[in-house]
Amino acid sequence: MTVPFSLVGIDHVVFLVDDMPKALRFYHEVLGCRPGYSYPALGMEQVWCGAALLVLWDVTHPGGNKARPPVSGGRNVDHICIATGPFEHDALRAHLARHGVAIEREALHGGARGMGHSFYVRDPFGNTIEIKGPAEYPDGRG
Repeated sequence: MTVPFSLVGIDHVVFLVDDMPKALRFYHEVLGCRPGYSYPALGMEQVWCGAALLVLWDVTHPGGNKARPPVSGGRNVDHICIATGPFEHDALRAHLARHGVAIEREALHGGARGMGHSFYVRDPFGNTIEIKGPAEYPDGRG
């Protein structure tokens, strides 16, 4: 199948939040994201996560009305995986603990860059974030 474009990667992911200051603290202080574009009329802030953007959309803001999920609706994203450079596992555990962020699971499995170690945490709004280090086996084989 031929498509009229080439895939480059993830541009952005939108998370629905209900406390923007709390969201920005988590994404800046815990994950180290840098400020991105701001859309105050929409109740939306974007943060840089490497070369991609995470969009935080406040559903309590009047501009976020159309983002509010229906009452019967559930989650629409299981998790987002953030690719990182090398890190010391114990240093990451200590960093998360200092910020009161529980590690829900650790795993060694495949991803776009091969087999690597992952830590699964939740942001203050229940979104699951996978923090994935570089491949331990660049070709994806053990």
